[in-house]
Amino acid sequence: MSDDTSRGRGPARGRGQVHTLEAFTAALLVVSGVLFALQTTAVTPLTASTSNQHVENQHRTAASDLLASAAQNRTLRPAVTYWDPAQGAFVNATGRGYYANGGPPNAFGDALNQTFGNLSATGRRIAYNVYVRYRTPGNATRRQTMVYMGSPSDNAATATRTVALYDDTSLSGAAGNVSAANFYAPDAARNSSLYNVVEVQIVVWQM
Repeated sequence: MSDDTSRGRGPARGRGQVHTLEAFTAALLVVSGVLFALQTTAVTPLTASTSNQHVENQHRTAASDLLASAAQNRTLRPAVTYWDPAQGAFVNATGRGYYANGGPPNAFGDALNQTFGNLSATGRRIAYNVYVRYRTPGNATRRQTMVYMGSPSDNAATATRTVALYDDTSLSGAAGNVSAANFYAPDAARNSSLYNVVEVQIVVWQM
C-alpha cells in the first residue's frame, strides 16, 4: 500500500512544481518590466540634458571661433565702431539703434549670418544677440546692443572677446574717430591715448 500511496503523490508533486515554476516566471517578468520602466524614466531626462549640453557647447565653440577669426582678420574693431554719431545708433540700424533681423551690414555681420543664419541640425532656427560692454570714467560697466533677436533660452551659449579702442581709432561707419561727440562708449582713460576697452559678447540659442 505504501507503494500505491507514493505513486499517487507523484503526479500531485509534479503539478505543484509546475505551478511554482509558473509563479516564479510570472514574478520574474513583472520585476523585469518594472526595472525596464524605471530605467526608461531615469534615462530620458538625462539623454535630453546631454543633448542640450552638446548643442550649447557647439554654439559656444562656434561663437568663440567667430570672434577669434574676426579679431584676427581685423573686422571686429570696425564692427564695434560702425556707429553713426548723427543718429546716435549703429549705421542703418532699426529705430532702437540695433539690428533685429541679422548681423550688421559689414564683414562681421556677414560672418554672423553665415555661422548662425541656417537652421540647426534639429531643424530649429538659431538666434543670437550681440552686445558691446564698455567702462565709464567712474569704472562702471554699461552695455550697447548691436544685435537683438529676442530673449535667450535657458540653454543659451555665450562667448566674449575684448577690443581696445584708442583716441585716434576711426569710426568705420562715419567720418571722425571715437573721441568725437556722441559715440556710445565714453573716454574711460582720459590721461592716456587709450580710449576704452570694450568687450564684444555673443549670446546664441535655439528658438
